[in-house]
Amino acid sequence: MVFEEVQELIVDMLDVDASEITMDTNIKDDLKADSLDLYEIVYGIEERYQIEIPTDELTAMKTVGDMVRYIEKVAE
Repeated sequence: MVFEEVQELIVDMLDVDASEITMDTNIKDDLKADSLDLYEIVYGIEERYQIEIPTDELTAMKTVGDMVRYIEKVAE
């Protein structure tokens, strides 16, 4: 469920096809997201799940799976 919601958010923000997004998809390398794109994705996640992602956690997130696992951990 979390994966599908993050996937949908990324599709909307980056105008990419959902089939391009898997848990292993690297946000910067595979989806060509720049820092502004990443900020918008994180903002959308924070709004949707009512969480705050600290900068040190954000810099450790490289893949969609990293984001999903973080959300699942803190938004219980």
